Amino acid sequence: MYPTGEPYDTGMLDVGDGNRVYWEVSGNPQGKPALIVHGGPGSGASSSPRWRTYFDPEAYRVVLFDQRGCGRSTPSAARWDTDLSVNTTHHLLADMELLRRHLGIERWQLFGGSWGTTLGLAYAVRHPDRVSEVVMSGIGTTTPGEVQWITRDVGRIFPEAWDRFHAAAGRPEGNMAEAYARLLEHPDAAVREQAAADWCDWEDSHVRLRPGQPRDTRYDDRDFRVTFARLVTHYWRHHAWLEDGELLRGVEGLGRVPGVLVHGRLDVSSPLETAWRLSRAWPGCELVVVDDAGHGLGLGAALVAATDAFAHRT
Repeated sequence: MYPTGEPYDTGMLDVGDGNRVYWEVSGNPQGKPALIVHGGPGSGASSSPRWRTYFDPEAYRVVLFDQRGCGRSTPSAARWDTDLSVNTTHHLLADMELLRRHLGIERWQLFGGSWGTTLGLAYAVRHPDRVSEVVMSGIGTTTPGEVQWITRDVGRIFPEAWDRFHAAAGRPEGNMAEAYARLLEHPDAAVREQAAADWCDWEDSHVRLRPGQPRDTRYDDRDFRVTFARLVTHYWRHHAWLEDGELLRGVEGLGRVPGVLVHGRLDVSSPLETAWRLSRAWPGCELVVVDDAGHGLGLGAALVAATDAFAHRT
């Protein structure tokens, strides 16, 4: 991993709809542009310098942004009155294009993970001429089947945690993201706050795979907890506003855009099957499977190897 470094330029971009998106740039001002596409939805990126450690600061011009409603972007989804109707995949894709033009970048590498895979691939499929390479990890495409898995079916592996998660929502029969999104819109603030806590407890349960792995302390912060729960349920209840299988079909046209997908075989939150199917459909894609890694853990060396390999590719 490379030194974290510090951004040399930052700003707030007015993207419309009353939203301002925080961005920052680090590394070499003359280097190869790369855009970090963070996960969640709603995790934000600006609070974590680890994102910059995947890039050689002499070779890359690294752009990081907080997606609408999270991190340092405004208004924050932690405010219950923040309108989420103008926070969709299509809005975020437009924001990314606006940021690219604002920074005067012709093409950039897309780098991200988890939810960032969905958003990054959607951008690449829509704007292949603006993408030099794609490097992603913890692969997911937010299909109905994937949302069903991560909110219900994976409970077969974590039955105790899932029973608590299910009971806290009133044991609904249908879409769990939909059920929690409704609770997060409840007129009683206490109900909303509890729903955010219950959702984040479940998220932490299925991501923590290794014995003794500490819980994610980000969920101790009330604003992060509410932002994350509101945005994840908002996006998952709508399956990211994408047709089922849209990204799998879309990557068939990315043959001239090279990609590396890095995935942990022990990732039960986002099973390997999605990454494998994408790699089979995408002629220019390499799938790197890390046998002893889970969702986002133990993938660093493979990700650095990928960015190093692309560092001087024109």
